[in-house]
Amino acid sequence: MTAHRVLVTGGTGYIGRPLVRDLVARGHLVRALVRAGSTRKLPAGVEPVIGDALGDFADLVPPSDTLVHLVGTPHPGPHKAKEFRAIDLVSIRSSVAAAKRSGIRHLVYLSVAHPAPAMRAYIEVRKEGEALIRASGLSATILRPWYVLGPGHRWPAVLLPAYWLMEKLPWTRESALRLGLVRLTDMVAALVLAVENPPEGVRFAGVPEIRESARQIRLQPA
Repeated sequence: MTAHRVLVTGGTGYIGRPLVRDLVARGHLVRALVRAGSTRKLPAGVEPVIGDALGDFADLVPPSDTLVHLVGTPHPGPHKAKEFRAIDLVSIRSSVAAAKRSGIRHLVYLSVAHPAPAMRAYIEVRKEGEALIRASGLSATILRPWYVLGPGHRWPAVLLPAYWLMEKLPWTRESALRLGLVRLTDMVAALVLAVENPPEGVRFAGVPEIRESARQIRLQPA
């Protein structure tokens, strides 16, 4: 396996912390863009890069082949539309600009499943982020989960029996799979696999592909 030089934005967050930890464990050189007061939140082995993901950080980017963009509004909800545009959209715009100027070859972006009957403001911003990436000419992996189950994010687990039923019925199967729930470990596995398998052009991974990535990681020899 080729060792990658990875820069992660949002590396101290809900998905970012387990991701950078797993990338280090698999032998990759991992750096995380963080503000000065957040370096202590990084797992061992992750090198901090002090900067602001909402600003121009291109000159701070160390030699890297991959940028994983995870910055976003915590616990997104319909009432946070302004935050989505001020944080989520601004940060992906900054990451795209930084990747282009610093010569990064592969951008990994955590988007969201769509179309969907809820979270329209959030989906719209993530779709704008996807459009920025496609227009940039960068090679990219765009992952589209709907909800990631994990510590502090477990309430939709009560819907799992309903999802199971809807996935069995022909007339609800497609939407149930597209808007399915994924576990944090599966999401992290899909991000790891994305880092380790950069595409030519832009590749999309929805919920079924995210779940399959986790299976592939588990099947790999230790």
